Amino acid sequence: MESFNISLGGVFILVGFSDWPQLEIIFFIYILIFYSFTLFGNTAIIALSRKDPQLHTPMYFFLSHLSFLDLCYTTSTVPQLLINLRGLDRTISYRGCVAQLFIVLALGSTESVLLVVMAFDRYAAVCRPLHYTTIMHPLLCQALAVVSWMGGLMNSLIQTSLMMTMPLCGRRLNHFFCEMPVFLKLACEDTEGTEAKMFVARVVIVAIPAVLILGSYTQIARAVLKVKSTAGRRKAIGTCGSHLLVVSLFYGSATYTYLQPKDSYSESNGKFVALFYTIITPMLNPLIYTLRNKDVKGALWRVLGRGTATG
Repeated sequence: MESFNISLGGVFILVGFSDWPQLEIIFFIYILIFYSFTLFGNTAIIALSRKDPQLHTPMYFFLSHLSFLDLCYTTSTVPQLLINLRGLDRTISYRGCVAQLFIVLALGSTESVLLVVMAFDRYAAVCRPLHYTTIMHPLLCQALAVVSWMGGLMNSLIQTSLMMTMPLCGRRLNHFFCEMPVFLKLACEDTEGTEAKMFVARVVIVAIPAVLILGSYTQIARAVLKVKSTAGRRKAIGTCGSHLLVVSLFYGSATYTYLQPKDSYSESNGKFVALFYTIITPMLNPLIYTLRNKDVKGALWRVLGRGTATG
């Protein structure tokens, strides 16, 4: 097979969903709708978190970062997918593919670390309520946000750098964007050493955060069981339930994509799983956090009320 590397300056062909041409127009319509909801919902959360003083709390500070991550993550893949579905252009340059891979890995890795930070915030709120404001000081919140972003960027830099050392054969990527497992399928030579290093990096950024979150929620569950009042339990569960659902959606799809052996990875199934974590989850996150959240609903009415009064 033809060896393909950056010196060739060639292009990859993104197969996308061209194997199911009868479904492409349906996918296009639904994905465009979901993408529009994602943009609106996450932008609304960021705007409300900044505008309403009652949402100037650690929880909503981190939530606004999560919404910004979701906006960037879905925008890094969906516009290209929409173009692909319309058959306008199914190609991407090697440099463009590497750049997209770096961005997707950076944003996904940052979200993984940020979800740990948000779990720690919920732990402090439920298990240390009297010391919560002291623990979650604004300076600590800003530092934790910076650590999340830097950790994500470093993990992405390591994996992308390792990926670029691997000789690739072929130009056909059976996916709708440049995803790591699909790249690994194109490796021409025995790259077990490099793949092992990349797998360790993925374990560090996926499995370890998942274990830390599980530990945090174990402590939270113990604290909730000690609460005698029904109202207190409901409040604690409501505080953590939305975050736990987001965690389950994120780490479930991440584990399937990044922690299974290369030989057992199904490209066809991988594309549909990728649709879930690039489109569905970013769209659902605003709904999960706000559907039963009185704080966000109240902030929305206050902001709209001020806008009406100003008008």
